[in-house]
Amino acid sequence: MQVMIVSLTQIDGSMCSIDFSDLLQKKLYTIVYFYPKDNTSGCTLEAQEFTGLMSDFDTHRVQIVGVSKDAHISHCSFIEKYWLWIPLISDPEWLLHKQFGAVGEKSMYGKKYTGTIRSTFILDSSWKIIHQWLNVSAKWHAQIILDYVIAYLL
Repeated sequence: MQVMIVSLTQIDGSMCSIDFSDLLQKKLYTIVYFYPKDNTSGCTLEAQEFTGLMSDFDTHRVQIVGVSKDAHISHCSFIEKYWLWIPLISDPEWLLHKQFGAVGEKSMYGKKYTGTIRSTFILDSSWKIIHQWLNVSAKWHAQIILDYVIAYLL
C-alpha cells in the first residue's frame, strides 16, 4: 500500500496527522469502520455500541477507528456529545473510502447520489484485510464484529 497520511481526531479532541500504516502498527488488529455522518441516528448508535465494547476489543489487542467525510470540528463535537472512545478519521476527499471501496452510488427517495457505504474491515498490521462487512446495518454491528474477533482471531 502507498503512504496515506490521514487526519485523526483523538478522543481527547486533539488532531494529528498520521500515516495510516503507522496507525495499523499500534495493535495486533485494527477495525476500520466507515460511516456516513456524525450525529445521525444510525451512526451514533454504531459508535456508541463500539464504545461500549471497547474494553472487550482492547483485551484482544484490537483497536477501532471510525472514518467519515466529516471535518475535525464535527468529529470533536460527536466524540464529546456521546462520550465516544473511538478515534475518528476525517476523509473529506474520500481517499480512504475509495481505497476500501466504501463509497458508491446510493439512493434516497428515488434520488441517486454518491455516498459512504457503511462498511467495516478488520486489518492486520500489514494492511491485509482479514474480513470485511459491506453495506451493513448499524444496530448490533459492533457485537457481530466482536463475536467474529473472538471466534476467528484468537
